[in-house]
Amino acid sequence: MWPDVRDTQQLLEAARAGDAGATDALWERHRAAVHKLVAMRLDRGVQARVDVSDVVQDTLVEANRRIGSYLEKNGELPFHLWLRQIANDRMIDAHRRHRQAGRRSVDQERHLGAAEFSDQSALDLAGQLRDHRELTPAAALLRGELAEQFRAALAKMDDADREIIEMRHVECLTNQECAQALGLSEPAAGMRYLRALRRMRALLDEGASQAGDV
Repeated sequence: MWPDVRDTQQLLEAARAGDAGATDALWERHRAAVHKLVAMRLDRGVQARVDVSDVVQDTLVEANRRIGSYLEKNGELPFHLWLRQIANDRMIDAHRRHRQAGRRSVDQERHLGAAEFSDQSALDLAGQLRDHRELTPAAALLRGELAEQFRAALAKMDDADREIIEMRHVECLTNQECAQALGLSEPAAGMRYLRALRRMRALLDEGASQAGDV
């Protein structure tokens, strides 16, 4: 999901040397990834009131304001995690504003989860968690049902579990990057991920059992 780190590092070095064009290139290079992140993580009730693109633009404006400090500190976080942190702050701000402005309508909207999982991404992870006998040739229909079961299971998970699953399988962050973004040690981030996978497996098995009883 996030652009190649090596190319980003070259742009950061150019920006540190005073190349304003490199800074502009950083924002354009990361705009699509920030948009995908916000579309995935911003509360659906809030999205009914605020455009995702506005949150993305606010994120990039704030990042542009703070880029000098980031470069001076030589990047305490990898650039994409730093930008991700700013985007999360802007989403929290939007959520607070619009919950206060229309609490009832926003609170009635549930986080749908998995909005940005492609069918293949959902299927790949679900296939890892479910018995491989479930993925035999009965094919197209079964594969589509499995992806939907995955989305339904993800929507039932709590925020912490859903977040770590999305970080690993939508944003494709490493365990080290998840740990940095969440302020955890790498072992703690790894355990959170493993616990989330166990809960996901249980929900998938429960969904398959219920479907079999119908």
